[in-house]
Amino acid sequence: MHAETLLDIAMTHSDTLIVRAKTGDQSAQGKLVQLWYKRIYNFGYKFFLDHDMAMEVSQRTFISMCKNLQSLQDTGRFKPWLYKIAVNYCREEARKKKGNRSLPFDLVWNHEAEESPVWESSGQRHDNPERQLQQRELSEILQSALLELSEEQREIVIMKEYEGLKFREIAEVLNISENTVKSRMYYGLDGLKKILERRNINKNTIGYEL
Repeated sequence: MHAETLLDIAMTHSDTLIVRAKTGDQSAQGKLVQLWYKRIYNFGYKFFLDHDMAMEVSQRTFISMCKNLQSLQDTGRFKPWLYKIAVNYCREEARKKKGNRSLPFDLVWNHEAEESPVWESSGQRHDNPERQLQQRELSEILQSALLELSEEQREIVIMKEYEGLKFREIAEVLNISENTVKSRMYYGLDGLKKILERRNINKNTIGYEL
């Protein structure tokens, strides 16, 4: 587990900012967008593995946030409320793209794109070049495999494993029970394992521990 960052702390203690934003304070709304944009963008990117779609989902999410923030009764539930908006837009975009969703992996992954997230990179910034290359390879493998999961499983795996939401928060986002969240999580992780096995990807074939 990574040490708590200043951004994590700011997000945890953003209640005052949310209260101000609810009154229509545009400065506070702008700061909320700055605070949460990367998280929402990363969720969208992991969901689609597509920069343009992640940007579209992020933009629509924050427009909706500013428009509907007054309806949020409990500021402590801001995080699941925001992710619920993002998930709904991801689902909507996925429905639109259903007939044209299969792009070759090497076409949608741009190593040089500044916006392209490198998963779990913060902990490896001081590693040696070989280790960094291994982490990048692992990121690409996992991102590609995630796309093969069902949308229901994929959104839960991303929220839990990469966005750090608690089971109860995910249950609130998706309006389902915690047991259902845990069940989908289990089948999602099991699905990823099987996808990797099917591709013959393990520590022996790639030369390091997955």
